Amino acid sequence: MTEDGVEIGVFGGTGVYDMDALEDVETRAFETPYGPPSSDVRIGTVDGRRVAFLARHGAGHAHLPSEINYRANVYAFKQLGVSRVLSVGAVGSLREELPPRTLVVPDQFFDRTRHRADTFFGDGVVAHVSLTDPFSQPLRMALLQAAAGAGQPPFDGGTYVCMEGPQFSTRAESVFYASIGGSVIGMTALTEARLCREAEMAYGLLSLVTDYDAWRPHADGVEAEEILAVLRDNAHVAADVLRRAIPLVPEGPLPENQALDTALVTRPEAIPAATRVRLAPLLARVQAARG
Repeated sequence: MTEDGVEIGVFGGTGVYDMDALEDVETRAFETPYGPPSSDVRIGTVDGRRVAFLARHGAGHAHLPSEINYRANVYAFKQLGVSRVLSVGAVGSLREELPPRTLVVPDQFFDRTRHRADTFFGDGVVAHVSLTDPFSQPLRMALLQAAAGAGQPPFDGGTYVCMEGPQFSTRAESVFYASIGGSVIGMTALTEARLCREAEMAYGLLSLVTDYDAWRPHADGVEAEEILAVLRDNAHVAADVLRRAIPLVPEGPLPENQALDTALVTRPEAIPAATRVRLAPLLARVQAARG
């Protein structure tokens, strides 16, 4: 943890561009080795916990999913000392039992992205983190409990299919994703989860179902207007669940906070100086542990 003492980061998605529950707020601009984050970071407290909030699509929803500077967003949180991240985002449903306005707390991912940077490593340093279980179970439990407490019983588990976008699925694609066991489909969360694991941050996701995607044979496809209408009605639900989840986030080390212990392949002395400087916030703990 840095001198900022911020332990929890929140990524807000479509329809969730601020966090009213924050108190004693300061807004801070960041520069990272990857450029600026999607938006300035709002830092404050919720129930005595220090929290940072970042709108992943930027002010006014300016960034396509493929344009989001995911590395800068995660790096900014790392600079603040964040060790656990709660994320919220809109998704389409791939299952009949998950109608619009359902809350889902997934436990798996399936990757269909292809145009985005999704690792901090390279340029002389190799690391292979485990992503077998991409979500932090304690953070999942906090979100599930918070949603139930908000009177919005959530669906526990399921696979989030992460597609590239910005176009929605063809009907054939949607049928395929449903057939392989997908539960919901979105365009952002997996890239965040990959980078958070490399940055030794635990990650949990609250998904808001806005539509049925395009897999149902006798239904129309997805329209942005439909999604935004649901989000206008339901954004307050996500905000309430996040507010309730923050005090439930466990303190103390989580397994994800040691993800690099067995992931770094390159010997520390072989890492180029420029790469060592760029990755200093990510490598500091594991290098200190190795002496």
